[in-house]
Amino acid sequence: MANTILRKRRLIPGQTSELVIDAPHVAAKARPGNFVILRVCPTGERIPLTIADADADAGTITLVYLVLGKTTAHLDTLEEGEDILDLCGPLGQPTHIRPHDGRVLCVGGGTGIAAMHHIAKGHHLAGNRVTGIIGARTRDLLLFETELAAVCDTVLVATDDGSHGRKGLVTHLLEECLGDGEPAAEIVAVGPVPMMAAVAEVAGRCGVPCLVSLNSIMLDGIGMCGACRVSVGGETRFACVDGPEFDGGLVDFKELAQRLTAFRPMEQQSYAEYQKHHVCRCAN
Repeated sequence: MANTILRKRRLIPGQTSELVIDAPHVAAKARPGNFVILRVCPTGERIPLTIADADADAGTITLVYLVLGKTTAHLDTLEEGEDILDLCGPLGQPTHIRPHDGRVLCVGGGTGIAAMHHIAKGHHLAGNRVTGIIGARTRDLLLFETELAAVCDTVLVATDDGSHGRKGLVTHLLEECLGDGEPAAEIVAVGPVPMMAAVAEVAGRCGVPCLVSLNSIMLDGIGMCGACRVSVGGETRFACVDGPEFDGGLVDFKELAQRLTAFRPMEQQSYAEYQKHHVCRCAN
């Protein structure tokens, strides 16, 4: 049956999980940068999740999500063999991947590392030299290092506490790469907004094109709600249909950060009510 969870892996217990889903209709057309919209139950909301990997031959897609609110918490209760009610995609504009003379620097943080993996893989398959630069607060929160090693020529790691790789930020590693004498054709950044803003600043200072993925601002995924409005080069764009990737040097990151908090009180209330109901149901 389509939309069946074939494999589930808890990457960070209680926080982040990976699902491999039987979705041949999506896998056949999925490209790096695409996302899907899913719904867990008939009364639930629709949420966008970026495709972390796709296997057209096997008919599967891989999704990685952070348990952050009601819907992702509900999604995390599903186990192998269970079905996701609705799954629509692939959606969004795919990453524009072409052969480059210089290397491509793929920078990822948090769950954005998984989404960045699909892009790095696409560049690898196009014959580009790929350097992966990933970061987390600590080693235990680092994702997809092994998966990236299979598609990147080099994987560099930064952790805030120095528990793995270099102590510091991904931007420190990025600056070192940009100053090592090897040409860089492009930078791709996927992760928390402050990280992407910092990467775009470094890229602009060094004169290297930079793409950032604004998947975190999306809601309905089809351009109808307008909640994913972003200012790019002084013009309004919709992340879900015009993006989710944009020129990092043109994105108004200050406005983006403010918009990300717009629904936070309602999201927190919904999650609290879900947790209360879920605990009570389990207690019974």
